[in-house]
Amino acid sequence: MAKNRQDVPSNLKWRLNDIFASIEDWNKLYDEVSKKLDFSMYEGKLSDPDTLFECLENINKVVLDLSRLAVYAFMWHDEDTRNSEASALQSRVDILEMQFMGSIAFVNPELTALPTEKLEAFAKDEKFKDYDYSIKNIIRNKPHVLSKEVEAMLSQESTIFGGFQKIFGMIDNADFPYPTVKVDGEKVKLSHGMYGVLLHSPDRKVRREAFKAYCKAYIGLINTITATYCGNVEKDVFIARTRKYNSSLEMALEREDVSVKVYENLLKSVKKGLPLLHRYYRDKKKLMGVKSMHMYDVYVSPVEDAELKLDYEDAFKVVKEGLNPLGERYQELLQEAHDNGWIDVEETEGKRSGAYSSSVFGLPHPYVLLNYQKTTGDVFTLAHELGHAMHSYFSERNQPQEKADYKIFVAEVASTVNEVLLYKYLMKTTTDEKLKKYLLSYYMDMLKGTLFRQTQFAEFEYISHDMAEKGQPLTKDALCKVYHELNKKYYGRSVVSDDEIAYEWARIPHLYRAFYVYKYATGIISAVSIAERIYNEGAPAVEDYFKFLSSGGSDSPVELLKLAGVDLTKMDAFNSCMASFKDALEQFEALN
Repeated sequence: MAKNRQDVPSNLKWRLNDIFASIEDWNKLYDEVSKKLDFSMYEGKLSDPDTLFECLENINKVVLDLSRLAVYAFMWHDEDTRNSEASALQSRVDILEMQFMGSIAFVNPELTALPTEKLEAFAKDEKFKDYDYSIKNIIRNKPHVLSKEVEAMLSQESTIFGGFQKIFGMIDNADFPYPTVKVDGEKVKLSHGMYGVLLHSPDRKVRREAFKAYCKAYIGLINTITATYCGNVEKDVFIARTRKYNSSLEMALEREDVSVKVYENLLKSVKKGLPLLHRYYRDKKKLMGVKSMHMYDVYVSPVEDAELKLDYEDAFKVVKEGLNPLGERYQELLQEAHDNGWIDVEETEGKRSGAYSSSVFGLPHPYVLLNYQKTTGDVFTLAHELGHAMHSYFSERNQPQEKADYKIFVAEVASTVNEVLLYKYLMKTTTDEKLKKYLLSYYMDMLKGTLFRQTQFAEFEYISHDMAEKGQPLTKDALCKVYHELNKKYYGRSVVSDDEIAYEWARIPHLYRAFYVYKYATGIISAVSIAERIYNEGAPAVEDYFKFLSSGGSDSPVELLKLAGVDLTKMDAFNSCMASFKDALEQFEALN
């Protein structure tokens, strides 16, 4: 049972007073910011370099203050989601942010309308060195900017076209007919979270019933979900054509300054590596002793009773030792995180579930939220979230505010590097063969879930958008056929692709953010490649990795990864990740 927050020792709670000493201080800054939202004096004058520079600097000051207000409000709320005062602070910040965005809405259109030569001159001007990459992005996107009238219409894009995502959210949450199944003679409601729990149940009958009931609920909604998803795809195609992109894929990747070549390399690499995944499932089926392995069997560990059941303090020591290859400074910061109020450790009444890391430029340190339990997954989660925190820490201390925030494309790299290094440390130091088998299976399941499964989703949306762009109808039968064939392709002959799995695409919320899921796959590919290099080469690789950690959003994320030795426009990193999976598979097979 979760504790009351007041019963948790202070050394296991984060210190929000490092952001604001009191609510009075929060309110004081809020009042100050509310008086700084008028930017009308700059409108129509941004062609003048002095005016533009002053405008950009003042925008950043407001952004910084708003970020501090927002992060305090949501972190305070996450300590206890029942806290109505914290919820009120969040609402107030939301209103202020909307006012701010409206007040600066003229900036990008006005800059985009300037001649390319003028923008290039700004980017080369030493005064604008903190803004040069932002200006280069404006230049890069100019061919896709339309007339003032059309841009005014499309400025409502997120509000209007975001409706498909909202509709799915309502279907998937408010209106979803959560089924019930029996577990140990008791009826259990299949929430989305409970479904994941029951798929890991050692009782095969429970897994099967949960799978069948959960899929049946989506099948009952398939017509509405199909119409919603098809509308979302057609929206992507419409915007891409309107903005003169060659495809929806190109539009999505261009917006993050990523080459389509990266996406193509991912699909090619995973296709080549699928025989390894099929082999793992063949081994897993044999170990589980089942005549046929179904989709409701694939999440169960083939190695039972081998969990790492560590107290938090022991887990922290293990994580710290596992990250020793990253050097003395990294070790010092880990200890500082432990000792000085960076981490909120324990599950408490009303606390937000899950885990995350949060940071704002200029704060004394990042923060990490956990709900730590004595499981292997939570030990790796600790390493993962500390990776996020360190990425923020180094970027914010080595880049100006405008360039400090790294893009989503690389957001999971540092966190996963930590997980891979921890895995390697545990494999090296444990003498327990059962634990080794468990860790190998855990690692391969991590790669399966983040590399192979996310790429399966990425290939599905690649095909669905291509169909729409070619004028082919997106019917429920067509989409289910595509997904079913992909499932057979990814899981191989050792796993029965049950009829119900054809409908799985209908429950994936990330598909409403087109061409988003592939970033999870490229993130783990980059991380594994970096970790393997650190493990094998030592200091030179660590030095390069710290260049990446310190780079923030100062360039294209693909270019920044090259600082750490990863070039996703070539196949080396993809091959390195597959080699790591193969190595784990061979070790796993040798122990069985």
